[in-house]
Amino acid sequence: MTLAAAFTALAVAALLVAEWRGSRVGVWIAKPLASLGFMSVALLGGALEGAYGRWIFSGLCLCAVGDVLLIPRSNGKLFLLGIAGFALGHVAYAWAFYSRNPQLWPSVIAFAIMALIVARTLNWLGPHLPADMRVPVRVYMLVIAAMVGLAVGASAATDELSIAIGAAAFAASDLSVARERFVRPSLRNLLWGLPLYYAAQLLIASTT
Repeated sequence: MTLAAAFTALAVAALLVAEWRGSRVGVWIAKPLASLGFMSVALLGGALEGAYGRWIFSGLCLCAVGDVLLIPRSNGKLFLLGIAGFALGHVAYAWAFYSRNPQLWPSVIAFAIMALIVARTLNWLGPHLPADMRVPVRVYMLVIAAMVGLAVGASAATDELSIAIGAAAFAASDLSVARERFVRPSLRNLLWGLPLYYAAQLLIASTT
């Protein structure tokens, strides 16, 4: 698992260099490799040996598909398919966390906090969203909020902090994608968003 995590870190470093240099070929090579790394962490951790692990691995695979679909710069059909891939990944994670018998009140409190964050984010992001993206983005953010709520409850039930941290980091990394695609494209978005996203996926993968 350690080697797979290190492989992911190296691939993410290569991905950032490719983005900095504007090499789309480099991005097409490095990004799938980085995603392959977090899937490998889950497999090496025994993800296929139980229901929880299989749901997490399914989520990782769906997110990897989303990673590839978001490589093109357009905000068209591929981007919508990418959002769908990530949304289904969040659903798979949410179901996995639900299977851990999450504690009710930590989940409720976390969901309430996430609902406030979602409202603030939509207030910031709303004016920048194209008409065809308004509903998909809102649905996506509600799915994220539910996933984080269940993750916090599952973390409280199992004393496994990596679940809550990984889910929260995944949600936070989506802000960099939103800013990059809809508000102000900048290498700065990628410099913090990509490492945070892959670290989140590694944390979630490690819980299998």
